[in-house]
Amino acid sequence: MIAETIFSAVSAAGLGIAAITAYRKRYLSAARIAAYSLVPIGLVLTGAVEWAVDTAFSPSAWVGFGLLGGAWLLFMTTRAVERRSGGTRKDRKAAAKAAQQDAVAPAASAPSIGPASRPVAQPTAKPKSSGSGEDFSDIEAILKKHGI
Repeated sequence: MIAETIFSAVSAAGLGIAAITAYRKRYLSAARIAAYSLVPIGLVLTGAVEWAVDTAFSPSAWVGFGLLGGAWLLFMTTRAVERRSGGTRKDRKAAAKAAQQDAVAPAASAPSIGPASRPVAQPTAKPKSSGSGEDFSDIEAILKKHGI
């Protein structure tokens, strides 16, 4: 009840200031002041002030706002942790499966980590063939063509 009275007084004072401004022939400023001064009385007439006052002094409303804030905080925390850990549970399972498959060489039958169960044969070096000069003949032709 007191909030409605205060808002009505503020509106009346604003309209008085707008009238004085219009008397001084500053009509644009007077119209703007009148528009601002009509907002508080409009809020009173729509019931928004009564709702705000009832909400501000209601303990259950504050508990509700606190619960909404806590839910929002939990949601944002879980999103941040999810982004740092690498995605959803499905993504983590796929990554773990891929990492497990990468631990074994594609053609190997045993894991690549640990001691070898059989000796590893060293690849033998291929003898150089006499035809290796022919491999560079195309390159030599291109260089000669450009004068190098």
